[in-house]
Amino acid sequence: MSYSYPPAAPTFSGDNETISRFLNSPTNVARRVQELTMNRFIADVLLTGRTDVSGGAITYDVDEDLFTVRPVTAVSPGGEYDLTTIANGTPQVAKVTKWGQDTEVTDEAIKRQNFSAVDKGLGKLGNSVIKKVDSISLSLIASTVTATQAVTSGAWSVSGTAAILRDIMLAKSKVTALNRGYDPNVIVVDDITWAYLASDEKVMTARGREDSANSIYTGQFPTIAGMTVLPTPNIPGGSGAWLIDTTALGGIADEDLGGNYTKAGAVETKVIREEKNDKWRLRARRVCVPYVTEPGAAIKITGV
Repeated sequence: MSYSYPPAAPTFSGDNETISRFLNSPTNVARRVQELTMNRFIADVLLTGRTDVSGGAITYDVDEDLFTVRPVTAVSPGGEYDLTTIANGTPQVAKVTKWGQDTEVTDEAIKRQNFSAVDKGLGKLGNSVIKKVDSISLSLIASTVTATQAVTSGAWSVSGTAAILRDIMLAKSKVTALNRGYDPNVIVVDDITWAYLASDEKVMTARGREDSANSIYTGQFPTIAGMTVLPTPNIPGGSGAWLIDTTALGGIADEDLGGNYTKAGAVETKVIREEKNDKWRLRARRVCVPYVTEPGAAIKITGV
């Protein structure tokens, strides 16, 4: 859903020497962390803009208008064109933060647990870093996006009375009616809301029953009204439904601090051998700041 890495997981014979070779390869470690962090984290999916950071902070404009300050006027043959100004959005400054953690794996743990000791450490480090970035990113979205659309016929959990498709289309129309080029392409819901959406009788009737992609056969519900449905346990506020134009909402700025880290996907990794103590120090981090430039590109459906 976020980052998909093609290579299969590495295999190991279980001996100390083989695992040590793996830990001494920064690329292998970074790839393995990426494989272990496919836990439906969605910040990088929703905030697709990418900005390189220099100096520890970024500046960006919020709600920049698509039009010039003055309306276009008719120009007579040989006449002068009216001169207009172009207004910028509201300038904002965001400071990057370094989020990271270390853990240690002793030679004894590797010898007795084989690769599972390393795998567990890498997975938990990567998941913890991404979960933190997800949390602050989604909190930013929730606090910045103010547009809402209330359900029209009752909660989606009430079978027979909910008008899920109508609620979605009305919410989408509010976003597109701003006439700023927004076109929501993703619906983010919590897992319970997804279950009600995917099993709603009216929605199921409107879908092609004999279509092999139907959720009644696959248990999946990938799209509705041309938008990708993303269920996640990390939704702002714990529940609800959000329509988002991921191409416009905002982005995440990452700063490269150097230091011989290896990056695969969003997480930087580093492995440090501590010979004095017969152990390895595993590290995962992300130096970043999320930002929202177009809060009008998203809307929350309330009362689901």
